[in-house]
Amino acid sequence: MSLDERFDAAVTIIQKLPKEGPVSTSNEQKLEFYSLFKQATVGDVNTDRPGIFSIVERRKW
Repeated sequence: MSLDERFDAAVTIIQKLPKEGPVSTSNEQKLEFYSLFKQATVGDVNTDRPGIFSIVERRKW
């Protein structure tokens, strides 16, 4: 299995996690998954940092 195939399989597993139930993920874990996904699919940040009042966008940045 190639690296791309393994990455796609991992993305599929994460996307299929139930929103609620016996296995839950914290917001910190979700942000970590999101940051790794964005780094792998987009690369380094190339946008300005969101403003201080844009809390969600700032956490994702």
